[in-house]
Amino acid sequence: MQEKNDNCLIDFRNTRLVLEHITNKWSILILTVLCTEPCRFNELRRRLDGITHKALADALKRLERNGLITRHVLSTHPVSVEYTITPLAQSLQQPFVALANWALEFGPTLALAQAEYDRAHADENKCESQVEA
Repeated sequence: MQEKNDNCLIDFRNTRLVLEHITNKWSILILTVLCTEPCRFNELRRRLDGITHKALADALKRLERNGLITRHVLSTHPVSVEYTITPLAQSLQQPFVALANWALEFGPTLALAQAEYDRAHADENKCESQVEA
């Protein structure tokens, strides 16, 4: 089994297109929200701080097209739409939880690395901005 796992890391031709559908800016966050419960459009927008109406609508259409969410029109007035994840998307819950845990554990380490990099390259950034001016 380990050999199969190792091969997927180097077989980019077969994994790249699939990974592009689930690893764009908003897809993982949308699916993570929907893993816990179905949501209406505006509720999703409130929970995903910073997403625009258009970006959310486009991302939901892509996820629906890829079979990762379903869209249910509710018979309310005004009409509402609720989104739920599919069993296919549910199979991503374990990797998403692992990524979220990794982010919580190593987020501070990344922030330190960024700060160290910025300090080490501060002189370069000053020179570049002086050349542009």
